[in-house]
Amino acid sequence: MNETRSDGKDGQIRALVVGDDLVIRRGLVSLLDTDARTLAVREALSRAQALELAQAWAPDVVILNLGVPRQEGMHTLAELSQLYKVLVLAAKDVAFDVDHALRVGATGYLVHRQFSASEFIAAVVATAQGRAHLSPGAVIALAEKLKAVRPLRAAAPGGNRVDGLSRRELEVMEYISRGQSNPEIAKALFLSEKTVKNHVNRIYAKLQVRSRAAAVALWLGAPVDSD
Repeated sequence: MNETRSDGKDGQIRALVVGDDLVIRRGLVSLLDTDARTLAVREALSRAQALELAQAWAPDVVILNLGVPRQEGMHTLAELSQLYKVLVLAAKDVAFDVDHALRVGATGYLVHRQFSASEFIAAVVATAQGRAHLSPGAVIALAEKLKAVRPLRAAAPGGNRVDGLSRRELEVMEYISRGQSNPEIAKALFLSEKTVKNHVNRIYAKLQVRSRAAAVALWLGAPVDSD
């Protein structure tokens, strides 16, 4: 099958939906079929079928419903992510699962019941374009893991947009990444809540994001979808 890949750059994508749960799989296909940004959709119910179809069709994005058994799903993810951008859908936002999926090769991670139909489509398009898109629960889980393994520091782990933050903004961003609220940050840094809110707004503007989840995803080193 000799079709030209769109890579989502023109807003239209070709998506392969993978999962052994018929209800979930058909539901995702239905959402994609009704959106004008989707060029074409295929579906696969098993690892073998997914690998065969992906190789023949070369989709812009693979949507992998990470069901049970999860280990088999991770093996499928590892194989698919070597050649294709993969958006994982999972039932839980446990830090180990999120971190494992991203390390194995997932570009994005959504948690069931934590996204709307429009957010799902936005995540699919973002993933096709190579931008990380994580559910808020997934970001919080990663932030909690980061809090447990890394001491507080006034420096960003990555470069690019975070390089433009001031020292104080870096400190605030570190606390945000640890799941701290504005009042908690204000208490820790001996600032007023209004001052912290102003810092947060400036951080959003500099990072070109609109939410704590997107800011933390960028802070953790992933290119994010800021829509």
